[in-house]
Amino acid sequence: MQKRAVVTVVGKDQVGIIANVTTVLSENEINILDISQTILNDFFTMIMLIDIKDTNNLARLNESFDPVEKEMGLKISIQLEDVFQAMHRI
Repeated sequence: MQKRAVVTVVGKDQVGIIANVTTVLSENEINILDISQTILNDFFTMIMLIDIKDTNNLARLNESFDPVEKEMGLKISIQLEDVFQAMHRI
C-alpha cells in the first residue's frame, strides 16, 4: 500500500528554494506525486504530496530539512496524508 505525506514550505521568496527542497527529497529517494507553489507578496509557499515507502523514516526525513530551513530561513513541515486530512476537516 502506498503511503503519502504532505510537505509544506513557507518563507521569504528567494532563489534556490525548490532546488534545495527537492534535492533533499531526491537524496532520500522520495518521489514527488504532486506539487503546487505560489508567491504571496514576498512570501513563497509550496505544498507537495510525496510517496513515503517507510513511514518509520519520516522523522529522519524531517531532520534532513534542518540545514535548508536554517540556511534559507524557511519553515518546512511533513505530515502523513491521513493526519493532514484529519487536521483539516471541517
